[in-house]
Amino acid sequence: MILKIENTEDKERICRCILAELPGWFGLEESTQEYIRESRMMPFWADVEDGRALGFAAMKETSPYAAEIYVMGVLPEAHRRGIGKQLFECLHQAAKDEGKLFLQVKTVKQGCYPEYDQTNAFYKALGFIELEVLETLWDPWNPCQVYVRTV
Repeated sequence: MILKIENTEDKERICRCILAELPGWFGLEESTQEYIRESRMMPFWADVEDGRALGFAAMKETSPYAAEIYVMGVLPEAHRRGIGKQLFECLHQAAKDEGKLFLQVKTVKQGCYPEYDQTNAFYKALGFIELEVLETLWDPWNPCQVYVRTV
């Protein structure tokens, strides 16, 4: 069941627990800590089953017209069960309700790492299209792919 999480400590706990199980995507400690810290203050949804969070997503407002999927994660044992898509649908509806016109997401450019190739395919399946690659936003070995879609 997807729930909107309001409590900042719950957001932090959920984010920390899930990202710890995804080292192939969230293996840089400094970046992971930033996701945990910043997502506490954002709209946040979690898939909770039998009292355990299996996935979550946090949304960041980037302008009056756009929002970003700031961070999203689903436990490895829950991949391919539709949880990510359900989390996206909640986030998408919230963006729509707020009058946003666009959603964006940043990930690592396709072809750099197998884990991120899965991530790229996921976002493309949700209707995102490639906007640009920012080669040095993060690191030269971690080129940032920016995807966008209309709300």
